[in-house]
Amino acid sequence: MGEKPIGGKQFGPLVGAIDQGTSSTRFLVFSAKNAEVITFHQIPAVQKYPREGWVEMDPMELLAAVEECIKKSCENMEHLSVSPSDIVAVGITNQRETTIAWDSITGKPLYNAIVWQDNRTASTVDQLLAGVPQGNKEYLKPICGLPLSTYFSALKMRWLIDNVPAVKNATMKKTCLFGNVDSWIIWNLTGGSQGGLHLTDVTNASRTMLMNIKTLEWDPYLCKFFDIPVDLLPKIRSSSEIYGYIMNGCLNGVPISGCLGDQQAALLGQLCFSQGQAKNTYGTGCFLLYNTGKSIIHSEHGLLTTVAYQFGRDKPPMYALEGSVAVAGAVINWLRDQIGFLGNDLEIERLAASAPNSGDVYFVPAFSGLFAPYWRTDARGVLCGLTQHTSKAQVARAALESICFQTRDILEAMDKDSGMPLQKLQVNGGMTSNSLLMQLQADLIGIPVVRQVLAEITSLGAAIAAGSAEGINVWSLEEFKKHQGSASETFVPSISADEKDVRYNKWKMAVDRSLGWAAPKKSPKMTDERYRLLASIPFSLYFISTFGLIVLAAELAKKR
Repeated sequence: MGEKPIGGKQFGPLVGAIDQGTSSTRFLVFSAKNAEVITFHQIPAVQKYPREGWVEMDPMELLAAVEECIKKSCENMEHLSVSPSDIVAVGITNQRETTIAWDSITGKPLYNAIVWQDNRTASTVDQLLAGVPQGNKEYLKPICGLPLSTYFSALKMRWLIDNVPAVKNATMKKTCLFGNVDSWIIWNLTGGSQGGLHLTDVTNASRTMLMNIKTLEWDPYLCKFFDIPVDLLPKIRSSSEIYGYIMNGCLNGVPISGCLGDQQAALLGQLCFSQGQAKNTYGTGCFLLYNTGKSIIHSEHGLLTTVAYQFGRDKPPMYALEGSVAVAGAVINWLRDQIGFLGNDLEIERLAASAPNSGDVYFVPAFSGLFAPYWRTDARGVLCGLTQHTSKAQVARAALESICFQTRDILEAMDKDSGMPLQKLQVNGGMTSNSLLMQLQADLIGIPVVRQVLAEITSLGAAIAAGSAEGINVWSLEEFKKHQGSASETFVPSISADEKDVRYNKWKMAVDRSLGWAAPKKSPKMTDERYRLLASIPFSLYFISTFGLIVLAAELAKKR
């Protein structure tokens, strides 16, 4: 890892953090003295795409990666003359909504993990919406804080029960266990089929559509609505308490005492402990969380209400408004892998910077629909404003700007819901190393963007939760804030407010053009006007190329 041998207990107690994300699995070791990373190990995560719109991962590969990262980190520590026995607690942070079903007897997964980006449950959403008053996507929002969407775990659980015989059989035998990635890891590390603990925390539970946002318990009405047996679900705990103990390997006997979904962990890692503070994480997707304190704010503008964290069973939960963007870093992967624009991810900044502007090109990367604040599964990606002079560099720049515009969409909604516009935006995640992206972000939202020098913000949040748990107490939150003064870099807006707003209005025009591209929904009750227009056009027109698009547009215009 490049560290110098240190020896002794120079760093005091150590806290480990398992960070299982969409793109990689990591284990990091933090010093409780100064929250610095002592060592870590990382393994790339592999996604599978068995069909269009389907995204899966192998749960056994995820578990093996966790175990390997822990093992290699312990070996690194020994090479540095630091004892793994100095690790007094482990926290877990994980990709949220990704759903796993496994058998409690065999300990084996019953199907691949269905990843949060997966869109296979679109027809299930349509069918459920057909049965609620006015087909209201926000029908359940007062209970769980979330709209009906393919994004959340309950829909994935329902699909597994309905479509995978092994899951259906295990459900009938009552040997099936459901959980997000955090539950799968905790169950296996604490014994698996030999007494493993089936647990989750309030932040992950709040992403399932099955937890009551007020009581922090599985809600009987929600479980009945989705027809999910509650005995398949993990017990809900706070984000910071001793859940159990690791049962094997170099950390045998070490308590697991922290657990948060990755975006809530990033909120903690950014030290957004006060109401009105917010952070944005730029990864595969983009996730902006705004701390609302003890107040549950139900968004009227397309945002989610979620649990931010709860530090102890007897402590009050803190809440947040969240805006979720499905495609952020994933658009760079698309340019690299599908279009061949890039040799590697790092080329995007150089290529985009070679163009002084995007040439009035707008890119809406709605590859499987749009998340907040639109929640439109019918949207698909579009490039608008192309001319014969449009360059590769301008398309790359438009791709970066698409991430910034989606963030502004969320900030606009948050301003309306909270009544307190942000004065600055704290950012983290792998894409924040792209300085051009950060400058574009400041320009297009009109407020300073603050990038932390410390890169391991999400993992640090898990470590904060683990180290603050009752019975561990290697730091308090107040003490931590005093000792954690990591340097930061600020990007300030460099364009006028008028230019910012003109460009944002063009973005909204592009978004409007992305809507209605997916196939008509299966439930007539839930087809909006755009779907009805599309459904009424002769099907043969769809097989005509450029001329067909013109005819299609004309037909739509007539019917309007």
